[in-house]
Amino acid sequence: MILSFKMALRSISTNKFRAVLTMLGIIIGVMALIVLVSLVNGVTSSVTDEVSSLGSDLVSVTVSDDKGSPIKLETLEEWMKEPNPIGLASPSSSAYCTGKFDSESENIKAYGVTPAYFTIEGLKLVMGRFLKSSDIRNHTQVCVVSNKVANDFIGYEDCVGQELSLDGMRYTIVGVLQEDESLMGTMLSASDVYIPYTSLMRLATSVSSSVTEFTLSAADGFTMEQLEDYMNELLSERFEEDDDAYSVITLAVLEDAMDQITNVLSILLGGIAGISLVVGGIGIMNIMMVTVTERTREIGIRKAIGASRGTILQQFLMEAVVLCMMGCAIGIFISWSILRLVSSIVASLEMSFTLDGGVVLLSVVFCFIIGIVFGLYPANKAAKMKPIDALHYGG
Repeated sequence: MILSFKMALRSISTNKFRAVLTMLGIIIGVMALIVLVSLVNGVTSSVTDEVSSLGSDLVSVTVSDDKGSPIKLETLEEWMKEPNPIGLASPSSSAYCTGKFDSESENIKAYGVTPAYFTIEGLKLVMGRFLKSSDIRNHTQVCVVSNKVANDFIGYEDCVGQELSLDGMRYTIVGVLQEDESLMGTMLSASDVYIPYTSLMRLATSVSSSVTEFTLSAADGFTMEQLEDYMNELLSERFEEDDDAYSVITLAVLEDAMDQITNVLSILLGGIAGISLVVGGIGIMNIMMVTVTERTREIGIRKAIGASRGTILQQFLMEAVVLCMMGCAIGIFISWSILRLVSSIVASLEMSFTLDGGVVLLSVVFCFIIGIVFGLYPANKAAKMKPIDALHYGG
């Protein structure tokens, strides 16, 4: 075995350029498999972390048909007082309106919420305050603006006390939210303002006293799964067991969906890369056929002095496997270099890409199998040669 390995290295070294060209298909295939799958896993991992950071105990509910039993603000308050998995609950209806400040105007999305929304969504203030219960009761025309509205629309962050017009109605700015520098926050950055839900009812005709969208967080001692099950049971009973009348969505659903998408993408990309490796294996079989032809007289001499069929088979099969594994090693190194480079480029987005150990192992095993499968025919052809025919070969 060791002797066959040394002879394989010697044969490859005598035709370096041809060997590199032969390994090129394997190198590209390994690079495609490792880099593409690692990039998909890296992006998915980063986005999943960002989604998880939004709050693992957050549940969103949408009501499409209240069956004559609408949910009111008072209903949410009653639920929060009862001993159940519901910790905090807040409506989260929204409407687009025209915002004006001085001579500037912009399309702004106004969210009608209650004070509980601040804690449920994990919002942070850079200055001022959030909405109070008194604002909800008195229909106060106050608003809390996003950092984007403060800086890009108002023109400066310290804008507490200024008046912002929403569809002709004046709202006093009482707070400015802290800028979300996370990847998810960057992608979802928008011109948003938060006003009392009761004020949104006056501002937008599409919003009524019946709450059709609201978010909840789990009470202390309860898990998100318990909260989800409780809400499904509660709403099913309220809406005559019509599952189509409402929907309960949790972050776990989004994470599961992302995992499924990642798995499908990994399989598809892995399949494409696998085809590249198979093409590389065909190239290796082709060059091994040429090698067998070139070394026909050598095979005849070795057989004439006593080399067995198994020895010849092992020699050429070893050469094919070594070619594949050398290509695999080079492909892994280049993949590592590419991932390091990409990680440094997107470092500002807090994303990193590393070699996936499982994918690397899969590449090594697949290349080894390809070396055996595509090297077996040329090696077997060499092993079956008759010494007399090989010695008389004049090619």
